[in-house]
Amino acid sequence: MEINEKNLKEILKGQREEYQRYLGVVTEDFQSQVKLVAESVMGIQEQLSAICDMVAKNTEDIEVIKMNLHIIKDDLKEKISREEFKIFEKRLELLEKKLQKT
Repeated sequence: MEINEKNLKEILKGQREEYQRYLGVVTEDFQSQVKLVAESVMGIQEQLSAICDMVAKNTEDIEVIKMNLHIIKDDLKEKISREEFKIFEKRLELLEKKLQKT
């Protein structure tokens, strides 16, 4: 087969069409892979958003717990210990005995 300009154009035309089909297939594959990655990223973003909401709620709960703990500490400072209560009981007993004697 003799290669002349007309035959060369036919050969190149066929190769160009084959190459264009190949690029079309590669493009479709690439687009489908990009879609998968995009869907994965969207799923991760939704999970991250849910985690952020949970962290915000937990932060609020911790602040409430800290305030309640502060109130409890203040209340405990105003109360007497068991040892002090025993001492007061003994003193009361002594006072009651003295009153009974008089």
